[in-house]
Amino acid sequence: MQKRLFLKILPVFVAGTPLVLSGSVFAKARPLVEVWKDPECGCCKDWVAHLVKSGFDVKVNETGNNAARSALGIPANLGSCHTAKVDGYAFEGHVPAKEMKRILRERPKAVGLAVPGMPVGSPGMDGAIYKGRKDPYDVLLVLQDQSTSVYQSYR
Repeated sequence: MQKRLFLKILPVFVAGTPLVLSGSVFAKARPLVEVWKDPECGCCKDWVAHLVKSGFDVKVNETGNNAARSALGIPANLGSCHTAKVDGYAFEGHVPAKEMKRILRERPKAVGLAVPGMPVGSPGMDGAIYKGRKDPYDVLLVLQDQSTSVYQSYR
């Protein structure tokens, strides 16, 4: 009778990053999003909850986001109340997790994505206080020269 060896999925941490060991392959368990926001901002907290629900791990810096936005290459005119980074891309404002996953999958040459302002109906700006209201908005692809194009429209 042959014995079979089965490897269980074991959590492994390398330099503080959660990894999953499956067979002989290491794979990141969940993408880590680092967020900079004002400690008093409720919609930012709701956006972070949206990310976690969508499969991201999140590290929050309660220091404001102006310096992070500038350091990550997002133009000030695209500003919003929070800035994030994950896997080489910057995300400004209420970018849906769906579009974050898409850019991480497609890997275009870009700084990242931005949703300028705080459009009602976007993730984090969709609480009960808005009574189901959904304003149209665009998710912008921000290129290295700081130009933009529409990555996805929400109407």
